[in-house]
Amino acid sequence: MSELAKQKCVPCRGGVPPLSGAELEDFRRKLGGDWSVVEQHHLEKVYKFDDFRQALDFTSRVGEMAEEQDHHPDIYLTWGRVKITIWTHKIDGLTESDFVFAAKADALR
Repeated sequence: MSELAKQKCVPCRGGVPPLSGAELEDFRRKLGGDWSVVEQHHLEKVYKFDDFRQALDFTSRVGEMAEEQDHHPDIYLTWGRVKITIWTHKIDGLTESDFVFAAKADALR
């Protein structure tokens, strides 16, 4: 389990700038795992599975973790695939907690 995955998501209260530049790249490097940073705004990853059941089970695990962490991604489920998109809505960009959530999702795989 990565160091990021061991952390807890911290709710954003707003009033902070989204991550950008070198700081954003540093978190992306720590995260690894084929996550894409899209337009310095959100994280995105597609997980592939052998069938619908495995994808559905993973989706359920991510949903439960989202409730525990009080951090809720967009989740797209289709046969053998789950796409997760994460950003902090309060600031319309990325925070450290988005990377923590992404690492936790990877740990559920």
